[in-house]
Amino acid sequence: MHALARLFITFIVCLTLTTIPASADNMKPGKGTTVQPARATWNTGFFQEALVRRALEELGYKVKRPKDLQNPIFYKSVALGDVDYWTNGWFPNHNSQLPKGFYDDADVYGYVVKAGGLQGYLVSKREVEQYNIRSLDDFKRDEVKKAFDSNGDGKADLTACPPGWGCENVIAHHMKVYDLDDHINPVKASYEAGMASALGNYKSGLPIFFYTWAPNWTIFKLKPGKDVMWINVPKIIPKESQKSAADRMTVSGIEGAVSDPIKLGFVVSDIRVVANKKFIAKNPAIKKFFEVFTLPLIDINEQNTRMNEGEKSQKDIERHVDEWIAKNPDKWNGWLAEARKAAK
Repeated sequence: MHALARLFITFIVCLTLTTIPASADNMKPGKGTTVQPARATWNTGFFQEALVRRALEELGYKVKRPKDLQNPIFYKSVALGDVDYWTNGWFPNHNSQLPKGFYDDADVYGYVVKAGGLQGYLVSKREVEQYNIRSLDDFKRDEVKKAFDSNGDGKADLTACPPGWGCENVIAHHMKVYDLDDHINPVKASYEAGMASALGNYKSGLPIFFYTWAPNWTIFKLKPGKDVMWINVPKIIPKESQKSAADRMTVSGIEGAVSDPIKLGFVVSDIRVVANKKFIAKNPAIKKFFEVFTLPLIDINEQNTRMNEGEKSQKDIERHVDEWIAKNPDKWNGWLAEARKAAK
């Protein structure tokens, strides 16, 4: 009886060993392939990068630590194949930063957040009401400039974008076409530090004037309609790179806007994955995952707020990924199943 039992167990083990490799190959189509992602320099995009990296690891890929790159450097690097992808493409906002012939070697895939890239200028609600601020043009008025001038240079201080960000070029364009260079001083230091200072100033009762975007923690800490208000640009004067999407620069239904519709002066962008074409051609499982991966804007905002409250180490971000996957198992497993199916 014992001999028969041992024989049966041996048969089952052999059968299992015979069938596991094919199953493992299906579950881990990326086994043996190393991937080099990139990541944007703004930390509000770190969460989606970490989610995608985790998915590729579950698909069997060895994923290197992401390279933190400024936008123009990334787009050159991905076209050259020096990096494989990132999850932080904002289109059409980033169009002006693409190198010539970019789409010969790279492309965009899926929608991390469709129409999720909202951008514009906000002003503390107290001062909007006190000075009747409706647009950037109001910062040409002496009493408004004086209220927002923190360094005594005679200009209103705007918490703006660091060099290399797509929004930096648009803000510079606004300063020029609306004749604001003598009236507004765009502060281009670290955005995170600048907004931390703005939040502190607001809590101290001081005026604040800043650029922001969604997804971002700023409009959860400084709530539009309650703490701050979105203001207009004087009129829509698009950059050359914005002209094809100029109709996406005026938006209706924005909570906390001084008018409806509101002329934001920025194109409402889609957040998309950008990847090297040769890399995609060799990895159909990754291509499919990029195509189906999408996140609710509120989920990103919630995670971004947690980061701003101190949970911003890489270990924290990985824990946020664990928690999101635990809350969304059907969605997560569905994406992975589609990716594995595409690899067959």
